[in-house]
Amino acid sequence: MKQLNSNSIFVFILMVALTVVSCKENDETAPNPTAQIPQETIAQFEELGFDASDIRMSDNLELLDPSLEGGNYVLENDIIITPANLDKMLKSSIYHTGVVGEQYRTTNLVSSPRTINIIGYTGGSNALDQTMTTALQMAVANYNALNIGLNFTLTYGTNYTAYDIVVYRVSGSGGGSAGFPSGGDPYQFVQIQSGTSNYGTDVVEHVMTHEIGHALGLRHTDYFNRSLSCGSGGNEGSSGVGAIHIPGTPTGFDANSVMLSCFSSSESGEFGAYDITALEYLY
Repeated sequence: MKQLNSNSIFVFILMVALTVVSCKENDETAPNPTAQIPQETIAQFEELGFDASDIRMSDNLELLDPSLEGGNYVLENDIIITPANLDKMLKSSIYHTGVVGEQYRTTNLVSSPRTINIIGYTGGSNALDQTMTTALQMAVANYNALNIGLNFTLTYGTNYTAYDIVVYRVSGSGGGSAGFPSGGDPYQFVQIQSGTSNYGTDVVEHVMTHEIGHALGLRHTDYFNRSLSCGSGGNEGSSGVGAIHIPGTPTGFDANSVMLSCFSSSESGEFGAYDITALEYLY
């Protein structure tokens, strides 16, 4: 997810005072988020290249399908990983060591070519507001403008069962969350916090584009040093199958990536050049 960060100076991009936003708001209801998670599991996530310092279990609140989302792991305030996905990642033969480039993917990707059907949810308290509705159209257009084997459709409604990706609103100050693909399918549920709309359409577009990127298998561009975009935070993991460099993307800090851990209040909502390179390489 993306979340409001207390650091207000985005030194690495503009050298001016900005509000910095991360993938998801901090969970104030879980003072000890790792208490119910075995140390062995935490160690496995760290080996895969994740920052497990804020790991917690997802709950059944405000979820359209609690049977799918309740009881999953939430890491880096952004990424939802099911126990089944963790097992697949641990068994993968792919291994990567060190920080070698800017764009990263997980071991799990979406089968292509195919059509990805997206629905913006319109029911009850989880309904997208007008800003979110417009932003989702823009986010889907970002993906359809790419030269890849995935085509995206968009509709709005409440009957979401048959759709590949469901985008819906939850309470919160601002940000979103999603998980990684499984079995060749994208992660189905993308949450957008209600307060995100306060930052305007472009920022909501950015968050949605970012979270759909996770659902397609992308990791954070700056997973090796979250302070580059967030102003604080460290390495999410220097090795493991969970962070695989995508050929054709550069080394060094890419301030224009939509997949940075945190974003500013002045985001355009558009892909950076190497985000496009990464997705066109993968798909």
